[in-house]
Amino acid sequence: MSNKLDAVALDQLFRDARSQNAWQDRDVSDAQLHELYDLFKWGPTAANGCPARLLFVKSDEAKQRLKPCLSEGNVQKSMTAPVVCVIAYDLEFFEKLPKLFPHTDARSWYVDSPASAEKAAFRNGTLQGGYLIMAARALGLDCGPMSGFDADKLNAAFFPDGKWKVNFICGLGYGDPVGLFPRLPRLDFDEAAAIV
Repeated sequence: MSNKLDAVALDQLFRDARSQNAWQDRDVSDAQLHELYDLFKWGPTAANGCPARLLFVKSDEAKQRLKPCLSEGNVQKSMTAPVVCVIAYDLEFFEKLPKLFPHTDARSWYVDSPASAEKAAFRNGTLQGGYLIMAARALGLDCGPMSGFDADKLNAAFFPDGKWKVNFICGLGYGDPVGLFPRLPRLDFDEAAAIV
């Protein structure tokens, strides 16, 4: 892991990548979603817990279930995205720890502490959501992450058993530049970081 990525790769992942608001009429295949998952899954999480759960909303029927959960400003871009990924976290992720972290009884850290389990699931599931975006960009897909939705409605519509909870949603596909706003500034190093 000692080779620095070239400028073209860094541009694709970071500098030229944009949050998309409009989409080209191009399909994202199920095979591409499997390829995305197979790359995304390698991102690190605490105790290899892997609490993120992904629901790829692709069919017209599923999009109609999603639509009433969305904030008004996110309806059009979600309905026209080839795929909307619901990034959720599993409140019972620890049940998979005997497989994922077999060298100690990590399940016992969470099984009797729902608050600790939810905190770990949310934190590490959020990390995994970031990995999803980077994996999608690495595979040539554009992303439109969103937090404008009614979480209670979305959870009721897609996760009624209460074991998974939505974190955020992300459109996936091929962006249409017509929907982009001018690039916004970022903070300089001294405004957001320090070396001690």
